[in-house]
Amino acid sequence: MTAGPESQDVAGDAAGAAIEAAESQHVVLLSGLSGGGKTAAAKLFEDLGYTVVDNLPGELLPGLAELVSEDRERFGKVAIVLDIRSGDAPMAFGAMRGALEGRGIRPQVFFLEARDEVLIRRFSETRHRHPLADQRGIASSIAAERRLLDPVRSESDVVIDTSDLSLRELRERIFTRLGEAADPSRLAIQLISFGLKYGVPLEADLVFDVRFMQNPYYIDELRQLSGLTEAVRAFVLGQPVAQEFLRYLREFLGFALPAYVSEGKTRLTIALGCTGGYHRSIALAEELASWLRDEDFGPVAVFHRELDRA
Repeated sequence: MTAGPESQDVAGDAAGAAIEAAESQHVVLLSGLSGGGKTAAAKLFEDLGYTVVDNLPGELLPGLAELVSEDRERFGKVAIVLDIRSGDAPMAFGAMRGALEGRGIRPQVFFLEARDEVLIRRFSETRHRHPLADQRGIASSIAAERRLLDPVRSESDVVIDTSDLSLRELRERIFTRLGEAADPSRLAIQLISFGLKYGVPLEADLVFDVRFMQNPYYIDELRQLSGLTEAVRAFVLGQPVAQEFLRYLREFLGFALPAYVSEGKTRLTIALGCTGGYHRSIALAEELASWLRDEDFGPVAVFHRELDRA
């Protein structure tokens, strides 16, 4: 029996709705170090309307992947927390990612971390027990966890160092990168300006120290202005040494970025640091971001870590 026009229309509408739901679905795999901020991030995802699944036993992950793929309208936005509590975290991560991708869902992977001294302080303040805690002490547990989760970190789309981030800044970092699809032919580039006296960002792949340039801090009328202002920008970029540095950096990146892509890298974080992270590094990061966008190497995000410190 041949289906009538009305039946064909209904089937076509259903198929169209299924395709639309699949295209609009967004699944996040959230991982990272214990004390790195996953609980806060999970709450942020909840605020965005995501269904958050945390600490699910590894044996149940394939069933979850099937459920998420079968009802894409109900589970249009899902965030799944996978960390060291899963036992073999890299295996659980690989199994979950494989199960999702096998059903046509490409999850976006976020990895949160922090410096050792920050993690130790957070555990001390909250009096929570580290999942790997034993007689070796908290520092050894953190070191062991870093080693165990390194394969997950290396495959993540977004790596965020939460050491010096407020909740608002963490929200901004997540919102900025949310839904950023990985394209194997292009790099997702993140630029971070920072102050070296506050520590180097853990997520940085490339770090450039720009303290060899004249510092606007010592100019009375510029001291309170950030590198986002035209006055500071003109002072920094007006230095011949700054233009020479940018020329060398553009030449290097023009060579290196395609090479990273050919090696299969899909994200790159470039950090530029000055003393306080408020003048020179900000102005240079903005100038470099403008060039990267003009050259269309890939999506570019900029984060000024110390901007709120002043």
